[in-house]
Amino acid sequence: MSDTILAVNSLEVRYGGIEAVKGISLEVHEGEIVTLIGANGAGKSSTLRAIAGLEKPYKGEIIFRGDNITGRDASVIVKKGITMVPEGRRIFPDLTVLENLKVGAYLRSDDIAGDIQWVYDLFPRLKERSWQAGGTLSGGEQQMLAVGRALMARPKLIMMDEPSLGLAPLVVRDIFSIIKTINQQGVTILLIEQNANMALKVADTAYVMETGRITLSGKGRELLTNDAVKAAYLGT
Repeated sequence: MSDTILAVNSLEVRYGGIEAVKGISLEVHEGEIVTLIGANGAGKSSTLRAIAGLEKPYKGEIIFRGDNITGRDASVIVKKGITMVPEGRRIFPDLTVLENLKVGAYLRSDDIAGDIQWVYDLFPRLKERSWQAGGTLSGGEQQMLAVGRALMARPKLIMMDEPSLGLAPLVVRDIFSIIKTINQQGVTILLIEQNANMALKVADTAYVMETGRITLSGKGRELLTNDAVKAAYLGT
């Protein structure tokens, strides 16, 4: 039996006459951290949004755990086990930390107390600020809350769109440490990240996207030493 949890085949995403994603294919294997790196406008976010059901693909197919989920509604895709941490965090600023976490479990009908504790174990600062409004948290704490909210659906695959964006270097290191911990606890991760150095260090597999196409793929550590990647994304 294949350990492929997600297969994207010949995916195209268009906005009117603009072709944002131009027939890409990629695979994510169970238990991996996979990263997509590339410049702004490369099509990375459009790819994630299509997988999450937030954009309807123009062509191609998306297979998750053997099921064709192409073009399905976002709520169906969450139920099947995919959640997304959006760029810019998008927490609910007027809700408390705990209320934000409960929103992440809105499709569940079982007891979520154990999962709230799981998130608090991952992010002790969120437990300390449980009754604080989300909008009063620091940028790093809001990112932790966005990740925790996505985990409340108990996903098999969590997708993260630029989790380090706008964060101080020390906070970025914390976020990537937590990403590794979440993965070690059994959650497969598909990560978009402009901090290519950090992303490639944690990734099992990496894809480079340029103007809507995948131009390079390989093991994360291998791409760290690739001359073209170093010149384009690592500043060396």
